[in-house]
Amino acid sequence: MYLKKINFAKRSSFKMGGTFDVAILDETLENPRDYYLIGGCNNILIGNNPPPLMMLSKKYDFIHIENNRLKIGAATPSGKIASFCKKNNIANFEFLSHLPGKLGGIVAMNAGLKEFEIANNLIDVTLLSGKKQKEEIAFGYRFSDIKEPILEATFQLEYGFDAQKVAMFKKMRANQPSTPSAGSCFKNPPNDYAGRVIEAVGLKGVKRGDMCFSEQHANFLVNTGEGKFEDALYLIQEAKRRVQEEFGILLEEEIILLEKGFIL
Repeated sequence: MYLKKINFAKRSSFKMGGTFDVAILDETLENPRDYYLIGGCNNILIGNNPPPLMMLSKKYDFIHIENNRLKIGAATPSGKIASFCKKNNIANFEFLSHLPGKLGGIVAMNAGLKEFEIANNLIDVTLLSGKKQKEEIAFGYRFSDIKEPILEATFQLEYGFDAQKVAMFKKMRANQPSTPSAGSCFKNPPNDYAGRVIEAVGLKGVKRGDMCFSEQHANFLVNTGEGKFEDALYLIQEAKRRVQEEFGILLEEEIILLEKGFIL
């Protein structure tokens, strides 16, 4: 284990946050449960005083076929997985071509597009404490009950890469803003859309400092310049308050807020 200084204003997809020491997990890490594991920094909002952070080393950035299965390291970027699958005519990972992140975070939140989710073809995951079969893990919509670092995962291997699916996923993402964000701010409530209810309560395009809910898609909290954690937090809490008052719906964050001692 060693420490590395990470400037989150440069590294995170939000393009905001300070510079903090991050522990790099290679072989072992003392008291790993004292740390929060970050990956590609695509769905996190870093506070002014985050908890101890760690990242996986490049040792966990790999993808290969083994015993007619696909083994992927948790630090492997989604784009690398999509490219490997295209090159080797492997099916069921086409959605990763338009879904940023690294495999560990993608599995931990069961990320996907529509009905295409990473857990669909999962066989097992290797955690810091050992291996778990898919059947031992609870998966749901943008959810898993995995509470420790993922090191690698094994998937069913099926052939037949579908370029038409890639085009479909690209079209699905076309209405999403290019301004720095962490993707969808909230999970869609049952039988509804977070973007619709946020727009309905008048928050689409509303700014606080340099943070705002995008005019292009209301469920995207975007940084239009020098965004600050406090302004992002205000808008998140305001959206939850208004939507609950208007619709009786408690919005659940899809982005992860990292601030020591803070619970939404």
